[in-house]
Amino acid sequence: MYLIPIAWLYVVILVAAAEDTIVAAVLTFVFWGLAPLALFLWLFGTPARRRRRLEQEREALERNDRAETDADQ
Repeated sequence: MYLIPIAWLYVVILVAAAEDTIVAAVLTFVFWGLAPLALFLWLFGTPARRRRRLEQEREALERNDRAETDADQ
């Protein structure tokens, strides 16, 4: 999954390096690189976050089911 973002950052860095001014290079890097990359990683990371959350909820339920139910006294 991370091959595409790494390649995209490489391309954006090369494009930003070819800009005439530092300001143009920074804006190119931010708006062509960081913003789309953050959106891409957030969107494509959603299924993994959902699976992790459901797994944690299931583990919490299993822990509660294994608790001792006998009275102490």
